[in-house]
Order: sequence, then structure tokens, then C-alpha cells
Amino acid sequence: MATAKAHRSGGGEVPAAVRQLPHGPGVYRFVDGRGRLLYVGRAVDLRRRVASYWGDLGGRGHLRRMVAAVKRVQAVLCASEHEAAWLERNLLDAYKPRANRSCGGQEVPTFIALSSARAAPCLKAVHRPLAGHWRHFGPYLGGDRARLALSGLDRVYCLPYSGERLTGSERDMARARGVSPFGRADLVQSVCAVLERQPIAMAHLEAELTGHRDRAAKALAFELARRVQDEIDALQWLLSPQRVTLLEPCDLDVYGWDHGPLVHFSVRGGKLSTWKESSTTARRAQGLTDATPVEWADFAQENAVLAARLARATVI
Repeated sequence: MATAKAHRSGGGEVPAAVRQLPHGPGVYRFVDGRGRLLYVGRAVDLRRRVASYWGDLGGRGHLRRMVAAVKRVQAVLCASEHEAAWLERNLLDAYKPRANRSCGGQEVPTFIALSSARAAPCLKAVHRPLAGHWRHFGPYLGGDRARLALSGLDRVYCLPYSGERLTGSERDMARARGVSPFGRADLVQSVCAVLERQPIAMAHLEAELTGHRDRAAKALAFELARRVQDEIDALQWLLSPQRVTLLEPCDLDVYGWDHGPLVHFSVRGGKLSTWKESSTTARRAQGLTDATPVEWADFAQENAVLAARLARATVI
């Protein structure tokens, strides 16, 4: 494998391998000359974020020492920032790289629990599934984001006001919002459609919240407009594509191959937590890639192509 050439950027040497990274969300890792994992991180823009390690690191001596030891850069392209955040968390939990100062990420795993009880239907953000009649969605990363998302859902659908045990003031509010127990089933169905990521339902919710925001701004209620925008942002985060951490536990193996490099992702207990790369022939890879679940085939192939591109230029 030829040594990668580099070019100047901001006072540091950016390896040619880094210039092969895509501009998109994902997870990256650094490996030393002995094949040891040094660091795992996530990025909104993989190329820009990884290139920054070869720029001005200021007084962060621990990063300069780590970068000096890096010999390989590997990356996984993700469908969303939320998916990248989950994958980073899972990999940190599994590998605990020596250069990472914290393992597990900063966001708190959260579920959204839905009760359609006649007396008091509601939505809750919880850190673990509840027993009983609750239906759960998620998991999501970020308790604050989950609570903002629930605020947005309540603003549009007013599910709690469709209960049968309301106080006098709550009944007045329900009438003002045009909500009654007779419409509870439809409201529950609408909320479920959003949380199931059905495109039409998500588009309707965003349009409704955008209208709330714009009316608040027109009325010079800028704090309310900012709050509604935060709810929109939180919902976009929670409802973005994410498959690397699932609500239901499952075990499966995902393989992708591209002219030598073979990528292998292991999902155990519903979490994609193992990521391996090796090299093999097309014949040996065929059976593995054929056994990959069809819903993972594009993800596996896309990242096999990326692995091959990086492998051709990754000696630093």
C-alpha cells in the first residue's frame, strides 16, 4: 500500500485518506501502526471534522500526541446525525478507546411512552420502558430533546385534553382547542404515525408547528417563536433515520464488500456495537453479503465502498 500524500491546511498536514472522507454525518476511528484502536468520534461532516485534527489543536497536547500515532483512518457513513450519535455511543461502550476521555457519549438514552387510557391519555419521556399499558417509541438520545419533542406534539395534538377526567379549567381549554374524548382515538393514531416516522404525518406536524412559530413571530412573541423552533429542531433530531439502536432486541450480522475490503457490523441485543474491517476475496465474501438482511444491504455496501477508498490512501 502506497504512503498517502498530504496537503497543507491551516498549519497542519491533512493526509490524503482524510480527503477521501465524505461530507456527511458519521463515525470515525483512528488506529495506530500496531492495529490498536486509539479514538472513536462522531461528526456532522466527516471530512471537515477529521481534517481538524491536522489543524491547529491549540493547547490540547493529548490530541497532538494521539494524532502523531495515527496510521489508519476508518469511517462509517450514517443516515443522520442522530444515528451517528448512537453508533458512537455503542462503539465507545464496546471498545473504550484509550484516547477517549469519556465513554458512552453525553446524551441520555430516552424513550417516549404513550398511554391511550380513556381517563388520562398522555405522552411521557422516560429513561426506561414502563410496565403496564404503555406503548413505547425510541430509543432516542437526549432527554431535553425528547421533552421538547413532546411539547411540540402536545402543542399540535393536545392529547391530554382528550381524556375523560378533566378539571373545569382543563375542559375549558379542551373546548378552546376543539378537543374532546370522541376524538381521542384519532389523536392517538396521529401521534403514533409521527413517532413511527410516517412521512405524511411528520410533514403535517412540521407544517403545523411552523405555522405556530410564524404567528408568534408576527405577534412579536419572540420567546414563544424560539420555543416552537426548538420543538421543531428536537422533533427533526428524534425522527431522523436511526437503525443502529433498536427498541426490540435482535441479533444479526451485516457484511459489505468492495474489491478486497470487507466490513462487518454486529448487532447484538438490538445494538450495532461491533465494527470490523478485513480483506478477502469476492468468492469468500459472497456468502456473507448474501446473508446480510436486505434492509441493511445499502448501508453495508456504501460503507464497504468507503472502506475501500480509505484503504487505498490510509497509510499516514
